[in-house]
Amino acid sequence: MTDALNGKIFKILSSESKKLGVRSFVIGGYVRDYFLKRPNNDIDIVVEGSGIELANAVGKELHTNVSVFKNFGTAMLKYKGIELEFVGARKESYRRESRKPIVEDGTIEEDQLRRDFTINAMAFSLQEEDFGALVDPFGGIKDLNAGLIRTPLDPDTTYSDDPLRMIRAIRFATQLGFEIVPESKESIKRNAGRLEILSKERIAEELHKIMKAPKPSVGFALLDECNLLPLILPCLSDLKGVETVDGRGHKDNFRHTIQVLDNVSLESDNLWLRWAALLHDIGKPATKRYDATLGWTFHGHEIYGSKMVPNIFKQLKMPLNEKMKYVQKLVSLHLRPIALVTDEVTDSAVRRLLFDAGDDIDDLMILCKADITSKNDKKVETLKANYIHVQEKLIEVEEKDAVRNFKNPITGELIMETYNIPPCHQIGEIKEYVKNAILDGIIPNNYDSAYTLMEQKADELGLRR
Repeated sequence: MTDALNGKIFKILSSESKKLGVRSFVIGGYVRDYFLKRPNNDIDIVVEGSGIELANAVGKELHTNVSVFKNFGTAMLKYKGIELEFVGARKESYRRESRKPIVEDGTIEEDQLRRDFTINAMAFSLQEEDFGALVDPFGGIKDLNAGLIRTPLDPDTTYSDDPLRMIRAIRFATQLGFEIVPESKESIKRNAGRLEILSKERIAEELHKIMKAPKPSVGFALLDECNLLPLILPCLSDLKGVETVDGRGHKDNFRHTIQVLDNVSLESDNLWLRWAALLHDIGKPATKRYDATLGWTFHGHEIYGSKMVPNIFKQLKMPLNEKMKYVQKLVSLHLRPIALVTDEVTDSAVRRLLFDAGDDIDDLMILCKADITSKNDKKVETLKANYIHVQEKLIEVEEKDAVRNFKNPITGELIMETYNIPPCHQIGEIKEYVKNAILDGIIPNNYDSAYTLMEQKADELGLRR
């Protein structure tokens, strides 16, 4: 496999290892991705000896800085877009209450044994006598060719020791299109409760990677199948199932949701738009009602769901900033374009949608188009045709009225200055009156028309200059 190690960096690694009298190996993701023909500029080097010492020697030879993390026994350097991380070969043991291992110096074989999956335990030798040879004691290359996720150790040991590996197994299966072997899947189900020792940040990090996969529904279906979903995102688990009354059932909202997520993923790699797709229907269980005339209804689920978003982000220790507000906004608005599809589209309704969505209108439309799912092909075809009509109307109204980033021409300061009044409820009343008049098309979106209307409303309220 010497062609995998044909760069200058690998020759230096080999040479400096020999000078120090240590054995070193390229291990993990770089090896896996070489066989998968995937680019990977993150190279992990494991050393039977001091990883820090080898890193310093290589850094000196390359004339580049080395970052040392003594507490972890690791070092890192960057060279021409490549990031190398060095660590001494280790063997590990775990306490049940923690995923942080007790670490001791070990051999390459012991280090490979502690790896999460066979496909991540393969290594290339950097020794002069067998440079580039594949070191694969657990059949990682065989599993890679078969598209299988398998643990080097008994899966109960691997997953109980570090339960994050359960989510990582699902993440790799999703990213690579692989299958988790049955005994490993059953082990995840048995060890699901071990998730409680994980930090929420690490869980969220793995969820983001699942979300960024080409077909993220695979990951969420596996999280559900392996009993992890109710422990991580119970709001999604609550969407599962179909209830039937008088022979009338509703769609399985969990299956619908992950289909919408896949649909969005075909159109955009925006992580937070994908989160909006995942959470867009989370208000449905709380708002589900059966009406003998209408059948199943979920009135107001978009508003209820949007109010759930901050707490979900908080529980997963995700950012409670503009990213969360963006997801919350799209969840609350996701039915609005659909309403325009099914009703006669008026300029006023379109203006209000443009005003409420602002710069996020394009993302909202991606979400709404993705939300059109049905087994009835004719229904889907009709909805998509009407959706195109709404899109055209959005462009037409925006070009004419410029309300996407609407700013009220009448400000509170202008009203106070014009009528020499302090802050009061009448100011808000005038501003709201002018805003609604513009959005409803009663007056054009310009200063002169707005100023005239302000004067009329002020006079009606008894304000005098």
